Amino acid sequence: MENQEKQVNTPLDPDQMFEELVKKIKATGHPMNLERIREAYELARDVHAPQKRKDGSPYVTHCVAAADISVDMGLDEDSIVAALLHDVIEDTDMVHEDVAKRFGTAVADIVEGVTKLTRVQYTSKEDEQMENLRKMLMAMAKDIRVILIKIADRLHNMRTMDYQTPEKQRSKSLETMEIYAPLAHRLGMQRAKWELEDRSLQYLDPAGYKEITDALESKMQDLEAFMDNMKNKIQARLDHDNVKATIFCRIKHIYSIYRKMYAQKVSIDGIFDLCAFRVIVDETHSCYDVLGIIHDMFKPVPGRFKDYISTPKPNMYQSVHTTVIGSEGIPFEVQIRTWDMHHTAEYGIAAHWKYKMGARGSQVVHSGDEDKFAWIRRLLESQQESDAQDFFHNLKIDMFADEVFVFSPKGDVINLPAGATPIDFAYSIHSDIGNRMVGAKVNGRIVTYDYVLKNGDIVEIRTSKSAPGPSRDWLNVAKSGSARTKIKQWFKKERREENVMRGRDMLESELRHNGLALDEMLDEAIISPILKRLGLTQVDDLYAAIGYGGVTATRVANRMKDEAKALKPEKRSALDKLSEAAERREIQAKKEGKAVHGILVEGLSNCLIKFSRCCTPVPGDDIAGFITRGQGVSIHRRDCANCQQLLSNAENDGRWVQVSWASVITDSYVTTITVAAKDRSGLVMDIATVLNSVNAKVRSMAAHELSGTGIVTVGLEVKNAAELKYIMGKLSSIPGIISVSRNRK
Repeated sequence: MENQEKQVNTPLDPDQMFEELVKKIKATGHPMNLERIREAYELARDVHAPQKRKDGSPYVTHCVAAADISVDMGLDEDSIVAALLHDVIEDTDMVHEDVAKRFGTAVADIVEGVTKLTRVQYTSKEDEQMENLRKMLMAMAKDIRVILIKIADRLHNMRTMDYQTPEKQRSKSLETMEIYAPLAHRLGMQRAKWELEDRSLQYLDPAGYKEITDALESKMQDLEAFMDNMKNKIQARLDHDNVKATIFCRIKHIYSIYRKMYAQKVSIDGIFDLCAFRVIVDETHSCYDVLGIIHDMFKPVPGRFKDYISTPKPNMYQSVHTTVIGSEGIPFEVQIRTWDMHHTAEYGIAAHWKYKMGARGSQVVHSGDEDKFAWIRRLLESQQESDAQDFFHNLKIDMFADEVFVFSPKGDVINLPAGATPIDFAYSIHSDIGNRMVGAKVNGRIVTYDYVLKNGDIVEIRTSKSAPGPSRDWLNVAKSGSARTKIKQWFKKERREENVMRGRDMLESELRHNGLALDEMLDEAIISPILKRLGLTQVDDLYAAIGYGGVTATRVANRMKDEAKALKPEKRSALDKLSEAAERREIQAKKEGKAVHGILVEGLSNCLIKFSRCCTPVPGDDIAGFITRGQGVSIHRRDCANCQQLLSNAENDGRWVQVSWASVITDSYVTTITVAAKDRSGLVMDIATVLNSVNAKVRSMAAHELSGTGIVTVGLEVKNAAELKYIMGKLSSIPGIISVSRNRK
């Protein structure tokens, strides 16, 4: 699957690992066919025999490790077999039919679901991620074991990351933080989520990670003494009141501390609730008995009580949370839950894995569990006709954002993404409610559509049969992906003719901006792959999708250019034809001189061009050309300090030449920007996250501290000044940023 091979000092013995796996399976007490599991192991060992991991161990050790994690999750026999075989379809000559013939269709389907689309070529990394995730969601909708094994696979890869290159470590860690850790959270698998986050942070911000671990190590003796003292006090009181309970205590996991330091802008010395206690009881009513005892023993912190037993989280998590202040004046959190709630909190959906013996001894999931996976189907519905950017935006909000709990007038609890508005609430009830919405009340008072809902709000939606329907502005107000999708569906259905006209104008304008004509880009060889990719049948459908917001004109135009570039030379007329104005400019330019690296030099042809490192100009910048001795024409930005100095020297008057950018440029250009911000942990990680989210091509990155200010210098490869300005704007939105500027030495 993912070749994340790493981290053991000496090559592992796969046979020994497998025997340990067998012992663990026997210890679970679940009836399983060990010969079938052994057969799967031996097959994986044989077909993966030529492959080695980075540490020199046989590749099959990774497969055994994934199976071992699956056993820890409490998964069934088919899951363990599939975990052992999860890479055979991708990395060997075996196909679905081969696996199905020996181990059954269910195992083959799981293995295929876990396998990534490595043989498909994509126009961007974002498109590739979307297609991989889309396929995984489809497989999950059929069998949730797909994602459970995928998480086991990724978890072992993150445990064995040390041997990878720094670039691979960062890219895989970022993907883990953005996709797999939140998926584990959405499935309620807190133990896996915490480990994935901590291990990702270790590579994304090693300095911040080390700062926290070093600080915890220095405080550990005091923290352990504090936890032992509090644990003994609580246990003694519970025993005195005849409450049967088990108490665990722990230090908050590293990424949780990291986020709190970032949110509160403090060092670890400013984080007081580093310790957390869990009180596990047998019955639900005992949770509230313990809560009363805790509040009697210690002073509760106002506003820090949460009851997730009466109102469970969407990922099935249940506990009572309270934060209290101990006798030493140190606050700490107490989580109170039953054993069933505890297993669900640790393993999520895996803790609820129910199966029964089928006619042939196979294990199948109870159909009653299907409602737990309805969110997967909703995600699949929301990505219809979406491009990669919109899909990931909706995905991260619907699955990964914090939640707010509000009430309907009848008292029903509705959970929405944090930051949700009455529009999100209306569409969460039903599409018709949202489409006929004419106003909203929160807690009995009329509010605007962009009012941000808070926990405990009672929301009432006012509707009318004569309502004009949603406004396009609602797309900017709605927070949830499902609401945005339903609004787009309304425009798609009700305003098709308007959407077609609007979309055509938007695409034509975007192409004209790139020096291309719409008619020339409608060549069958260019437009057909795009329509097929978006699941559309005709060009009007594409215009309509752009018009109602299903896909952006910019991304369609970029794909048109990519498809045109991919054509055979004799068929590239669509790309080579420019607008009439651009063509005239190009003819005039050819008279003056041939463009070199996108630069036209007046009166010269095929001269040596050098882009000055002091100001790194890109297309769109106002530029000047300076004839150097032996190095051709040096291109400067006119606002460059060196350029101004050269211009002010009369001796250089004869060495300046008129230069301009060619009207059609296909090259990319390297430039440098400097980000200044208040120095803090996580700064570099935040910058890297933003750069990755906009698909920026980063050539270099360096950071240092100067008088309390963090300075990060980034080398980028961009097409033009507009793209650079967009990236700089995104970086400027990061909290604590002082300035984002281009170098002008």
